[in-house]
Amino acid sequence: MVVLLPEVDSVTLYAVEYKSGGDVDLTRFFADLVRCETRLYNALNDRLRERHGIVTSQFEFLRFLRDRPGSRVADLAAEFAIGVGATSKGVDRLEARGWVVRQPNPSDRRSSLLALTADGARLFDAAEQTVAAGLAELIGDIVDGSPDAVRAIAELRVTLERNQIGTPTG
Repeated sequence: MVVLLPEVDSVTLYAVEYKSGGDVDLTRFFADLVRCETRLYNALNDRLRERHGIVTSQFEFLRFLRDRPGSRVADLAAEFAIGVGATSKGVDRLEARGWVVRQPNPSDRRSSLLALTADGARLFDAAEQTVAAGLAELIGDIVDGSPDAVRAIAELRVTLERNQIGTPTG
């Protein structure tokens, strides 16, 4: 396993010290990943709620549907590694607000195809600017200075998804 560390002798993050060439405490590294994700998610939640009346999970659903019109609830659930029931409830909320529409699926009457409405597309476009600006402010400098770390995280995600690790069963 390759662990990419900052190019310094040591750095302390969330009370765990990573030393170049040293052993990495994987449980503490995991805690760092989780805490970073939580803090970024919460910061974006606050901005999106304040400026657009949505939360990060709704933004992510809208983004997915913008990029993949005609997706099913099951496609959203698979992408976000969450249950189909929770995904369907999330789509119900977007539909109730007029941002998403369910259309009959001509190849499977048991499912619907999802699409953004014009209002949903406008909301997404505005929210996307908020998210991009927020991420640039929060992590832009770190990401720009650590392309190897960004690649490592992307590889981790690809590996987990390819091996269906953490995929819910329901």
